[in-house]
Amino acid sequence: MREELRRELDGLGAHLALMCGCAGSSMERAVRAVLRADLPLAEAVIGEEAHMEHLRAEGAGCAHRLLMLQAPVARDLRRVVTAMQAGERIARMGGLASHVAGVARRRHPDRALPAELAAPFAEMAALAVGLARRVGDGCAAPLQEQWAERERDDDRVDALHRDLLATVRRPEAGYDVRTGVDVALLTRFVERFADQAVSVARRLDDVVAVRAGGVRG
Repeated sequence: MREELRRELDGLGAHLALMCGCAGSSMERAVRAVLRADLPLAEAVIGEEAHMEHLRAEGAGCAHRLLMLQAPVARDLRRVVTAMQAGERIARMGGLASHVAGVARRRHPDRALPAELAAPFAEMAALAVGLARRVGDGCAAPLQEQWAERERDDDRVDALHRDLLATVRRPEAGYDVRTGVDVALLTRFVERFADQAVSVARRLDDVVAVRAGGVRG
């Protein structure tokens, strides 16, 4: 029974890793749609939100079955509950990617971002996608030693978010209201995507610390 529970818990971790991969891919493609004003790509990303919700529901169903049939002890119970919470957050990440794609669709055939803001926005998004992928790796085999790198990248995302907002708000920059709104939305969606990824990673850290009998520093 114990070995069966372990296999099912490992399977749940692999499912979360799959969800992270899907969320990261969706955000990466959504940003590409924004930068290239690619309507078909934007619509494809928007269509993926339903698939992400299906994956979330599938993972939640697996977690509930574990709770009902396997009667996990406290340590494993924490892993199951954490997996359910992580699934919710990863699904939100997929929704945020869809929101980014929605901005690209709304502004088509125009680009939502001025050319001079494309590079910092692309950097911000690449960091956020990288966070999602590292979280996916951690779902399968949590690695606390990534903590410092993860926090550094999250701080960089926040800094780029602030810088982009400050740029469009400067009167001398000459951006119109519509551009300011689009930049605010896009950067907020990406910043929230990164925040959700970091939140999942921190929960995984806590589970690893409990399993190891320690506390994350």
